[in-house]
Amino acid sequence: MRLLYVAYPLLPVSEESCGGAEQMLWTLEAEMARRGHQTWVAACEGSRISGRLLVTGSAPAEPDQFERRDAEHAQRILEFLARQRFDLVHDQSGAFWRHAAHVDAPLLATLHLPRSFYPAGAFRNLPLNLSFNCVSESQLRSFGGLPAIAGAVRNGIRLNYFPPPRILREDYLLWLGRICEEKGTHVAIDVARRAGMKLIIAGAVYPFSYHRAYFEREVRPHLQGRTPTVFYAGVPTMSEKLRLLRRARALLLPSLVDETSSLVAMEAMACGTPVIGFRRGAIPEVVRDGITGLLVDSAQQMAEALARVDEIDPRSCRAHVEQNFSSARMARDYEQLYESITGVREPSAKAA
Repeated sequence: MRLLYVAYPLLPVSEESCGGAEQMLWTLEAEMARRGHQTWVAACEGSRISGRLLVTGSAPAEPDQFERRDAEHAQRILEFLARQRFDLVHDQSGAFWRHAAHVDAPLLATLHLPRSFYPAGAFRNLPLNLSFNCVSESQLRSFGGLPAIAGAVRNGIRLNYFPPPRILREDYLLWLGRICEEKGTHVAIDVARRAGMKLIIAGAVYPFSYHRAYFEREVRPHLQGRTPTVFYAGVPTMSEKLRLLRRARALLLPSLVDETSSLVAMEAMACGTPVIGFRRGAIPEVVRDGITGLLVDSAQQMAEALARVDEIDPRSCRAHVEQNFSSARMARDYEQLYESITGVREPSAKAA
């Protein structure tokens, strides 16, 4: 198939992307290219992908530029689609699907966010060429009644990027991801304080004023003092992320919203690192309570659960990811979904 992937307009796509949607797009596009499909990615300048790149503009240097950048992004893609034919357009941007009526191809939009994050009326009067999919069963249930939903495909990670589990670990906790209030970075700080343990925070602050204000208000004050116990590692490279994941005592996942998936939990478990997360959204679908991590309902319970992390077998963590969250499995599932939407069925030269 000829496939066009549409990325989030504010950030480049690469193996070092911080956002889950960007990571998932990078992983899926690489797998599809490996399986013999012709892949394009519409994304910011500086993106590094496996197929061909359609540069739609530069990532803005100033905050709060989403509307301007999104309009530029969509216009470049629509102009490109007027000249090029694709069997399917797969939107991972969260917004381009609103232009589906102007696209002369089937358009599949992966919904990465909880339903409550989408504005009222967003799913009314949908064109016939538009389909949606979810990334977990819990998210799919929340979208019940939406006729354009084609099903759920669980996210996956490239296992070859993550070495076998390391048995000896260092005495620190890890919080990794997009730094904002909904992800509960401040809760992780509270948990580490309650437990009397060192916390390393790694990840990006997205280009929005309220995200930057959150970091200055809730994170930066804890990085100061003569003997700080909270450390900010910045946006890690892939090698730095692997080092942090493999050596951490546990990964904390204190999200304050119903997460639809968790790539960072999959990555941690692939390294044999236990995950301690709140029991909400799709987290119970990703983390097996008592087997690959521990599910809790409060910051206090999260701090108390740290006494049990040695009960988690790193080999069980790795096996769980290999069986359920590989990028190869994700690509096969998407390939079947693409075929059902387009009717195009041709064998992949390198299908596994």
